[in-house]
Amino acid sequence: MATANIYLTFDGECEAAFTFYQSVLGGEIPMWNRFGEMPPQEGMPPLSEEHKNRIMHVTLPISTETVLMGSDSMPGIHTITKGNNFAISLNAQSRAEAEKLFNGLSEGGNVTMPLQDTFWGAYFGMWEDRFGIQWMVNYDDPDKIQQH
Repeated sequence: MATANIYLTFDGECEAAFTFYQSVLGGEIPMWNRFGEMPPQEGMPPLSEEHKNRIMHVTLPISTETVLMGSDSMPGIHTITKGNNFAISLNAQSRAEAEKLFNGLSEGGNVTMPLQDTFWGAYFGMWEDRFGIQWMVNYDDPDKIQQH
């Protein structure tokens, strides 16, 4: 069965926000992934030094079952509006479960990132459902996970 977590999106403030959340909630942030670490993407211009330093992904476990996750947006790609800067992130136990969740919940909605293998080793996709809720599904394939 999949688990659900909250995924927050910021406009360049993700590192400050998660440093603050950690100071209040405790816990350890296992890694900070930055946009500058990702390989060049077809059709995207090179990143400025400022954008390379933005947070691509961070996690802060806040209980044995809940992880607060986040990232910064990239200007021109995702406009942040207070209220749409969060998503429900589902962590699937298999590729098949990820596909079932993605295909079922995205039906009638708008896929913003097709379900696909990623450079960081996950099988991942994003969408807005027919009710306007942002979702992500992730399956961490143990055979493909890269350690940073």
